[in-house]
Amino acid sequence: MTDQPVALVTGSRTGIGRYVAEQLVAAGYQVVGCSRQPADWTLEGYTHFEADVADESQVKAMLADIRRKYKRLDVTFNNAGVASMNHSLLMPVTTLDRIMSINVRGTFLVSRESAKLMRQKRWGRIVNLSTVAVPLSLEGEAAYVASKSAVEGLTRVMSREFAELGITVNAIGPGPIETSLIQNVPREAIESLLSRLPIHRMCRAEDVFHVLQFLIDRKSDSITGQVIYLGGA
Repeated sequence: MTDQPVALVTGSRTGIGRYVAEQLVAAGYQVVGCSRQPADWTLEGYTHFEADVADESQVKAMLADIRRKYKRLDVTFNNAGVASMNHSLLMPVTTLDRIMSINVRGTFLVSRESAKLMRQKRWGRIVNLSTVAVPLSLEGEAAYVASKSAVEGLTRVMSREFAELGITVNAIGPGPIETSLIQNVPREAIESLLSRLPIHRMCRAEDVFHVLQFLIDRKSDSITGQVIYLGGA
């Protein structure tokens, strides 16, 4: 068993996930990341898996490898997710299915399998990614908002189920961040969203990581089942 804490970051190939993975390595973690495509970057202390979080067999295989290699898991950050901006009348059911599969099924599977490993030490931190689009009921994001509302529901229920195992479960809901997730969203839609927040600026990956650091700290063991929105939503 490694003496270093071990963290799992899903969707770590780019964007928020990559930034968080890099920062956790710098903070002394052994980090395991995953995405459906190979990563085009490497870092000492970081291991990358090609895995689809919505595929139960692939998630189980990844967690089994973490168990064999490290015999522990301290932190899981469920960052992997997809979005699509469509009016409900124009939303193809295939798009709905894809968003729900990755965002909800993926978060559920990774959280479940992570908790099975974390319970061996009776300690762990699971942090899920939500969005300010949930409290804002953002138009054009029905499927995405529905999926992240479900993620928040999972967060609250799992926080109760896992509490006796020494595992906390929380969520972070950032505003728009310059990642591939919003690359096809019209700029006017982004500006409209920002105008509805008290803090009128794009969120940054650093903003997310600062809150993540707080939630995974050992001193934060009384905080669970919470969703912390950024930007003042």
